[in-house]
Amino acid sequence: MSIPVSPLANQFLIAAPALDDPNFARGVALICQHDEEGAMGVMVNRASEYTFGEILGQMQLETRDESLRGQIVLSGGPVHPERGFVLHDDPREWDSTLEIANGLYLTTSRDILEAMARGEGPANAVLALGCAGWGAGQLEYELGENSWLTAPADPALLFGLPLEQRWHAAAGLIGVDMSHLADYSGHA
Repeated sequence: MSIPVSPLANQFLIAAPALDDPNFARGVALICQHDEEGAMGVMVNRASEYTFGEILGQMQLETRDESLRGQIVLSGGPVHPERGFVLHDDPREWDSTLEIANGLYLTTSRDILEAMARGEGPANAVLALGCAGWGAGQLEYELGENSWLTAPADPALLFGLPLEQRWHAAAGLIGVDMSHLADYSGHA
């Protein structure tokens, strides 16, 4: 599966301290797709009110894996909040998968959740409800307004770091200490 390289795909989009939109304040999004029509990403540091077990139950799926059942489901963004997005590292051919980068995938089909419930899913995966979207030119404008920082995506942060540490850690990937940045924006 070959995908066109896009400028911000496989990048973390890190909210600057001055960004006060409640959907994105202190947020980290993994940009999954970016082209002339806009961008799509998944917030990776916001917990939803659901656990994986509750989502599986709503889908009439069961699992015996206690740690999977208790896993927090992410709130991936304000767009399509009823839809599941699985970020993972498994190259198998799932029904609906987008390759974000080598070794990182986004799957939206039920088959991956069924495999996870059976204990046959990806070694590393997170489930998010909803995604974030930007229209043509919107993300570029927001970057120009200094609303966001960007950093190369890091699977260790995505799959291993607690949610509350991800904003600071993502900025740290590019040497930025968020506690030293102003919480207002302006232009010289």
